[in-house]
Amino acid sequence: MALTGSDADHLRTAIEIARHARNNGNHPFGAILVDATGTQVLAAENSVVTGRDVTGHAETNLVRQAGGRYGADELAAYTLYTSTEPCAMCAGAIYWAGIGRVVYALGENDLYEMTGANPENPTLSLPCREVFARGQRAVTVDGPADLPEARAVHAGFWT
Repeated sequence: MALTGSDADHLRTAIEIARHARNNGNHPFGAILVDATGTQVLAAENSVVTGRDVTGHAETNLVRQAGGRYGADELAAYTLYTSTEPCAMCAGAIYWAGIGRVVYALGENDLYEMTGANPENPTLSLPCREVFARGQRAVTVDGPADLPEARAVHAGFWT
């Protein structure tokens, strides 16, 4: 599926949440969950630093909220929008939650170009599509989206 104008708008919202995470002293990642009608129902930011929890990625924080509020049938029709491609851990959480679609802005390879060997982001070179492809249930993935804001929110953070 090609990205729509509303997809770009939702991604920009996720990027603003990433900016908020950065302003709060965390890594600049944000995610939102949108229902089948296109309405945002949840939002989460990265909380790794302030929460002192290495699993506090935006997507896993969002999945924790979603799992307590929505059933599997609902989540299968929902879309998770994220400022940056989900890492292997987050992709696993998204898969296990049963979320049907993921849309991301900045690709993992682009993030790695910005972070390099920074110990705060020990990137696994494992695209989310590969993680999802190993599962028994399909997860639709759209991205990366060419949004300059997705790169800008990381500018100067990892140096």
